[in-house]
Amino acid sequence: MFNNSSKIMFLLILMMGTLISISANSWLSAWMGLEINLLAFIPLMSDNKLMSTEASLKYFLTQALASSIILFALILFLLYPNVISNNIMKLMISSSLFLKSGTSPFHFWFPIVMEGINWMNALILMTWQKIAPLMLISYTFLKSFIIIGITLSSLIGAMGGLNQTSLRKLMAYSSINHLGWMLAAMYNSNLLWLLYFLMYSFLSFSMIYFFNLFEITHINQLFSLIFHSKYMKFFLFLNLLSLGGLPPFLGFFPKWMVIQSLTLNNQLFLLTFMVLMTMITLYFYMRLSYSAFMMNYYENKWMNYTFYKLTYMQNLMMYSFFSMFGLFLISSLYFYF
Repeated sequence: MFNNSSKIMFLLILMMGTLISISANSWLSAWMGLEINLLAFIPLMSDNKLMSTEASLKYFLTQALASSIILFALILFLLYPNVISNNIMKLMISSSLFLKSGTSPFHFWFPIVMEGINWMNALILMTWQKIAPLMLISYTFLKSFIIIGITLSSLIGAMGGLNQTSLRKLMAYSSINHLGWMLAAMYNSNLLWLLYFLMYSFLSFSMIYFFNLFEITHINQLFSLIFHSKYMKFFLFLNLLSLGGLPPFLGFFPKWMVIQSLTLNNQLFLLTFMVLMTMITLYFYMRLSYSAFMMNYYENKWMNYTFYKLTYMQNLMMYSFFSMFGLFLISSLYFYF
C-alpha cells in the first residue's frame, strides 16, 4: 500500500474525512466528512481481485444507505421540526451510525466485507473507520437504544466467532464484541471509550501485523506453519488471549475500567451479560491456543521465509511484550505515582 503514491493520497483523504467529521459543528459537516471518508476508502479496498471488488461494492452500498438515512433525518427535522421530535431524529441518526460502524443489529455486512479484503485494509476497517461513527454516536446518546446495541453486539460477537475457520471473520466478530464494550464505556465518559479504543487498536495492530507478515488467512495455517522461532507461536497466541481480555494481559485493562464504570452506574445485569459473552470469546481463543500448543501438528520443515520477513521479528516481539506485560507496567506506574 505504502509503495503506491495514489494509495497514500487516498489514505490522507480518508484521515481528513474522519477529522472533518469529529471536528464538525453541524450534522451536515459531519455527514460531508463521512462521505469523504467513504469515497477515499473504496479505492484503497480495490486491488483488482474479484473478492475485493465485491467487498468494496458491498461496503459502498451499506455506507451509502447509512449516509442517506442521516441526510433524510436531517432534512426531515429541518422541514418539520414540530412533527419530528428530537428523540426520533437521534434514533434515526444513531441507527445509521450503527450501520456505518458495523454495530449489531446492523452488523450483517461487516464479516462479509472483512473476508474480501487484505489484512492492511482490514486493520483500517476495524480501527480508523470506527472513530467518526463512534464519536458521533456519543453525541446522540440514547440510553435504551445503546443498551440494545451493547447487548446484541456482545451476543453476536461471541456466538458468531464460534464456528469460524477464517481468521478475517474471527477478527470481524471479535471487533463486533469489542464494539459492545466501547458503547458500554460511553456510559461514563468519552475519555473511557477513547482509552478502550486505543488499547483495542494496538492489540488489533499487533495481531494483524503478524497475520500480514506470514500471510495467514485461516486457522489451520496457524497449526501447520513453521516459524523462524518457536517463540513466535507463543507470542502470537498470547497476543490473541490479550485481545480477548484475559486478566494478566494488557487487553484486560480497558475491560477492567468498563466493569468499574458499569458497577458505579448500577448496570449490574448488563455487566454480567457482557462478561458472560466475553467468556465465550475467550473460550474459542483458548480452544485455538490449546490446539496449537498441545496437539502434535505436522509442520512442513521445507517452508522457509525470506530474510526481509525475519527482520520484522524484533517488532513482533516488542508488540507482544507490551501486549503481555502492559497491565503490570500500568499498575506499577499507578502505585508508584
